[in-house]
Amino acid sequence: MPSTRPSGQHHGDLRNALLAAALDLVAERGAQGFTLAETSRRAGVSVAAPYKHFADKDALLAELARLGYEQQHTRFAAAMAGSDDPAEQLAAFAAAYVQFASDSRALFEITFAGGLDKAAYPDLALAGDRVLALLREPAARLAPDPDEALDLVLAVGATAHGFAAFLAEGVFGDPTSSLESAKRRARAAALRLVVSDA
Repeated sequence: MPSTRPSGQHHGDLRNALLAAALDLVAERGAQGFTLAETSRRAGVSVAAPYKHFADKDALLAELARLGYEQQHTRFAAAMAGSDDPAEQLAAFAAAYVQFASDSRALFEITFAGGLDKAAYPDLALAGDRVLALLREPAARLAPDPDEALDLVLAVGATAHGFAAFLAEGVFGDPTSSLESAKRRARAAALRLVVSDA
């Protein structure tokens, strides 16, 4: 009986199949447990197939990280659009950040713990810069000095990241049932930072 697994020569969408398989693998094993060989096996293609689209393991991870930044930009922009107040916008970002980390744990890990040299991947760096620019705008209205505005963005971002990490680690209890509480706490902490910085 012939195999029903797709081959590297007949795969309809090899690039996206590899990205999906890699994302599933990272979700199971973490970014450090990811290999191109296992990704190929899961996608049902030869171990040489990934090299048709990606130079190496890091290039595949960098593309997933870029996609992660694009998703973040879309989500954060939508959350921040709910208010014209810059403090509320940064607080909304903090809550949306925690939500993204919970919903997309594998992308979150690849983006921040994948060990990628982002400078080596211009498209990835550009995607990250777009997210940063989204936050710089409300920060600049709160702190006209560019250095102070960047410091505010970094402080709010670090706060949101900390709440996301604490949620994943179970600091607040079960990560699923405590998600809304973690989002509220991240939002409140961001507001306190903004007020104290003003």
